Amino acid sequence: MVSRINFLSSLPTLVLGRASTNLTRSGIAQLAIGDRATGEALVAHPSVRLVSATGSTDMGRAVGKVCSTTFKRTILELGGNNAAIVCASADLDLAARAIVFSAVGTAGQRCTTLRRLFVHRSIEDAFVARLHDIYGSVRVGDPRDAETLVGPLVDRAAFEAMQATLAQAESEGGLRAGGGRVHAARAPGAFYAMPALVRMPAQTPTMLRETFAPILYTMPFETLAEAIALNNAASHGLSSAIFTRDLREAETFLSARGSDCGISNVNIGTSGAEIGGAFGGEKDTGGGRESGSDAWKAYMRRATSTINYGDALPLAQGIRFDL
Repeated sequence: MVSRINFLSSLPTLVLGRASTNLTRSGIAQLAIGDRATGEALVAHPSVRLVSATGSTDMGRAVGKVCSTTFKRTILELGGNNAAIVCASADLDLAARAIVFSAVGTAGQRCTTLRRLFVHRSIEDAFVARLHDIYGSVRVGDPRDAETLVGPLVDRAAFEAMQATLAQAESEGGLRAGGGRVHAARAPGAFYAMPALVRMPAQTPTMLRETFAPILYTMPFETLAEAIALNNAASHGLSSAIFTRDLREAETFLSARGSDCGISNVNIGTSGAEIGGAFGGEKDTGGGRESGSDAWKAYMRRATSTINYGDALPLAQGIRFDL
């Protein structure tokens, strides 16, 4: 009698960006804290057969290249340049709330932050004016204060990158509102910035580059097909959203002809609704998935074992091999 057993066993795993490693001893979690050299040494170590890495796309390319030399597996959670589409049929109260939260929450320093907004031309002027009013009243300050909605950027380099990006957007014809530094006298060592809203004449190279800061670009569209093409034009494919009360528009966005992102939402923003689902994206986002009902399988080794309980030797495809 022959039975076949498929099973999964745990792989020695390195997790980057989450400050934990699970190397060779079952049931033991080892923590390694260090700089780039530490990460590079662990990624290259032959005992690590799976690397889960969270960070920039450039980091992911470097990790993937090293891992490919020994065919070790990777789960890469990299950048995002997320977009939302606001259709003429949308619930605009709901859309405005979701868009502002997705764009300015965590001061724009989240992989699922909303960075590009495409609004149907018939409602664009009125809706963008509404966003301007909301942006002007957003509370920026100490994140420990319950009234604060937007905290600081991580450091000076992040603030300078934001200012450089805004200048580039303006040189491409963008009309900017916000984005300046606040609370500099009160907190000279911190870098608080007002969220920026930039109306663009077209989707320019600056829009297609991820900037880790609270910058939201807006532009109009005429047809849903045009809006989906604008959404998919980014090299990243993490999160996306559509605001509509038209079932056909929603289903098109979720179909194979729609968003090419790993996360596609209807009437909810790009950020904040991922818990419980398979989190991750396509293209320059790396293709990895965390969470979800089957994410644990990525950390396991699949093996097939054949056990012969009899005294005869079955051979593949009925082959006769008599000695």
